[in-house]
Amino acid sequence: MQTIDYQEGVIITATELKQNLGKYLDFVEEQNDVVITKNGNKIARITPYVTDIEQYFAVREKALDYQYGGKKVSYEEFMEIYEKSTLRMELINGEIYLLSSPSIGHQEIIGRMHLIFNEFFKDEKCRVFLAPFDVHFRKKDIKDPDVMQPDVLVACDMENNVTEKGRYMGTPTLVVEILSDSTRTKDMIDKLNTYRLSGVKEYWIIDMRQEQVMVYDFEDCEIDRFKIYEKGDVAESLVFNGLYADISDLFYELL
Repeated sequence: MQTIDYQEGVIITATELKQNLGKYLDFVEEQNDVVITKNGNKIARITPYVTDIEQYFAVREKALDYQYGGKKVSYEEFMEIYEKSTLRMELINGEIYLLSSPSIGHQEIIGRMHLIFNEFFKDEKCRVFLAPFDVHFRKKDIKDPDVMQPDVLVACDMENNVTEKGRYMGTPTLVVEILSDSTRTKDMIDKLNTYRLSGVKEYWIIDMRQEQVMVYDFEDCEIDRFKIYEKGDVAESLVFNGLYADISDLFYELL
């Protein structure tokens, strides 16, 4: 007997599939998912045809801007997909986003930010990491965490927050994202909300198009302060006294 889950589609038993294969293939053709169970456990999913490259568990390289059909997946499902893929991906609000290769300018800025941050924190307990580096952000009052790869992050809670496999499970104090045309909305809205709700203290958004740096300071999961820095300014951390970046130097002769 079939049931309907509005996130997963129709859920049926393996016996039901065998008896009504044509019916459920028609259902999939109409852009619906069919989840098959056996002995009460989910064992497979039939999903609408997208490309010739891969299906659900092998997320496709030729669709790096493809968001998994607007369908929601759980944190556990995402981790299963992630472990079977060699591609970079993020989970935000239950949706999978695949990450494309960064531009030269993007990488130049990451390098410059790393030099600035690494010099500042060299004698401190905080550590500086660059993408790709997974972070599991646990948002206030929301069950499933988001999994994202900030371009640059500062982690000050490494003690007791690193698993035996070397996976960081803490919450960064400061994160940096460098905008691109494909990530602009995601970084300025979705990621800002995730960082705000998960206990991050400060968020820098670097806009190569406008040659600006936006600095957000969060307090009790709300935006406390916000500043915009342009060429000729020096962007200053609102959390770490003495941490700053000269905007003109940051954007100097970018490719």
